[in-house]
Amino acid sequence: MSDTANEFVPGPELKGAVIVGLVPDSPARVMNEAALNARLRGVRIVVVHVDVTRFVTFDDPDGYASSAPADVDMVARARESEFVQALAATQLQDAGVQWTFQQLVGDPALAIKELADKIDASLIVVGTRDRGIGESIREFFTGSVAARLAHRQRRPVLVVPRDHEGKDDAERAAADLSGN
Repeated sequence: MSDTANEFVPGPELKGAVIVGLVPDSPARVMNEAALNARLRGVRIVVVHVDVTRFVTFDDPDGYASSAPADVDMVARARESEFVQALAATQLQDAGVQWTFQQLVGDPALAIKELADKIDASLIVVGTRDRGIGESIREFFTGSVAARLAHRQRRPVLVVPRDHEGKDDAERAAADLSGN
C-alpha cells in the first residue's frame, strides 16, 4: 500500500480499471455499482481511500512523493484505512471482479484524478455524503468531491445516492449475476 498515487506505478492489468472512492461509512450500494460497471467493462476495480489529514509535501524526480500529517492521530488514520480495505474485501468477496486497494493522501478530488490519469480509468464511482450541518459547512468551503471530479477531468463519474436503496437495486444485481 503506497502513501500517494505519485508513488504508485500501475501495471498494464490496471489500464481502464474502474476507480471507486470509499470512506468508512460508504453504503454497499457504492461498491455494488462499481462492481457491476467493472464486470460490464471487463476490467478490475481500484478501491481508493484518501487520507485528508495528510498532504503531499513534494514529489521527487524518481516518482516518490513525500507526505506529512496534518493530524497527529496517525494510529486512528491507519485503522480507518484498514477498515476501508476490509470493507472492500467483504463487499467484493462474491462480486466476480479482481480488485486492488490504494491509500492516497491530500485532497480527495485531486488525488483520485491523478490516479485516474495514471491508470487511464474508464470510470470513477463515488457516493454522496450524509447531510448534516458539519457536512454542509465542509461542502460550502471545499465543494463536493463528486462535483469537483465531474468538472475537472474527462472521465465519466458515477455518483451513487446515499439513500433510496430498494428492491430495484436487488433485482438488478440478481439479474446481472444470473446473466439476464
